[in-house]
Amino acid sequence: MAAPHSDRTDNWWRSAAIYQVYPRSFADGDGDGTGDLAGVRARLPYLAELGVDAIWFTPWYLSPLADGGYDVADYRTIDPAFGTLAEAEKLIAEARELNIRTIVDIVPNHVSDQHAWFRAALAAGPGSPERELFHFRPGRGANGELPPNDWPSQFAGSTWTRVEDGEWYLHLFTPQQPDLNWAHPAVREEHEDVLRFWFERGVAGVRIDSAALPAKDPDLADFVEARDPHPYIDRDELHDIYRSWRAVADEYGAVFVGEVWLPDAERFARYLRPDELHTAFNFNFLSSPWDARRLRRTIDDTLAEHAPVGAPATWVLCNHDVTRTVTRYGREDTAFDFATKAFGTPTDLELGIRRARAAALLTLALPGAVYLYQGEELGLPEAEIPSSRIQDPMHHRSGGTDPGRDGCRVPLPWTADAPYSGFGSRTEPWLPQPADWAAYAADRQAGDPGSMLNLYREALRLRRTQPGFGDGPFTWLPAGGPAVLAFARPGGLVCVVNFGAEPVRLPPHTRLLLASGPLDDGGRRLPQDTAVWLRT
Repeated sequence: MAAPHSDRTDNWWRSAAIYQVYPRSFADGDGDGTGDLAGVRARLPYLAELGVDAIWFTPWYLSPLADGGYDVADYRTIDPAFGTLAEAEKLIAEARELNIRTIVDIVPNHVSDQHAWFRAALAAGPGSPERELFHFRPGRGANGELPPNDWPSQFAGSTWTRVEDGEWYLHLFTPQQPDLNWAHPAVREEHEDVLRFWFERGVAGVRIDSAALPAKDPDLADFVEARDPHPYIDRDELHDIYRSWRAVADEYGAVFVGEVWLPDAERFARYLRPDELHTAFNFNFLSSPWDARRLRRTIDDTLAEHAPVGAPATWVLCNHDVTRTVTRYGREDTAFDFATKAFGTPTDLELGIRRARAAALLTLALPGAVYLYQGEELGLPEAEIPSSRIQDPMHHRSGGTDPGRDGCRVPLPWTADAPYSGFGSRTEPWLPQPADWAAYAADRQAGDPGSMLNLYREALRLRRTQPGFGDGPFTWLPAGGPAVLAFARPGGLVCVVNFGAEPVRLPPHTRLLLASGPLDDGGRRLPQDTAVWLRT
């Protein structure tokens, strides 16, 4: 067991490039069709060559996988499909030897219905101490046949499930994910102990899933649109919880990143006060369309809401929940919204790839930290999964109208000429790979100087070795019209992105560091949907 490490004065997280690993789909080390820790360990040299500072793992814990691992049955046990706790400890240590830190996922809002606490609560019956750890209530109606309240689900369907003795329990997500009662001291004590468990094993940080949801109105009052405070989103009680968590993290020099979806900038910033979370995901940037005005406004808003609390911004184009970047940017509507996802949406992949390459340089040049979802560096498109193979509960709870999130979770292609594109050799992967997946294989792209993989490798190398990148000052520059974004970073670093139909002349510079695509007019003009890094 590792001793608390000495990163407490190291602000690596303010400028880090962090790679998100979805373990089921990253690499299959034993050939059973499911990604695992052995597969990740074997690919650590790839991640080191890519040039990332940390890996964020989505849940690798024991889970029935009702919601892709976000239904945790035991936080101190690695799911056997992925490996063992000893393997996780080796992975953390081996990654650190390559200067790659590890971030794990914690899901405070709920556990699995297979968690020992919930099984005990079901067995104990109404009024028991075991049930006080969750939100059990009698139903409404003459015979308790109606749910205790009308809260809307984060997925489609009801937020309440009735058990055999007549009581109902709350679950903002699926019935297999009962919500914890964060007003109970045992819930707080358990999660602080889980944090210490992983920090003592060398974990450098924690990503907090659905960070604005755990606290609930104790009266469980009915939902009323626009009522303040909200009965279960962004309640003030959360801040005391995260201050306690921060005290634990500070013992180990560890950091937090919160999944905080909030439209109110001032309330968002409260989570980033110096004694709470270190960073939070920037979902406004992720969901913004490929449009110069909208992106500039989002960048301005992001920097403005972080400035009062001194926290660094984070930038991300895609994750395990949203449509992959090259697909989204190739559509007529380039924004992202869960409500608009539909089967069969037309996509111009050539256009999407060009924009995704430009977006990579834009994102990596902005001040703060950046998150890169696995496969984005390969330019993977969103896969359309046959309905018979979809596993995501968002699809099933929508009655089959929502395509769900499996399209961005398809196992990665590593070796073009190997079975299943090198993901695993013996068994078909848990999600089917598209027929053309080999064309995106990492080994094939490694030999192509113009590939998406080599663009990311070079961009991350420059970001790591050249002055001006990461956290720090940022200044907009005059550009060639409203369809162009240009900004300066320290040391004469300039990023220019052209969204418009006409090529624009590059500003005076002494060196072209990197371009997302070919330039016009002998390298003097920047074409549409292209970005450059310049040194002035």
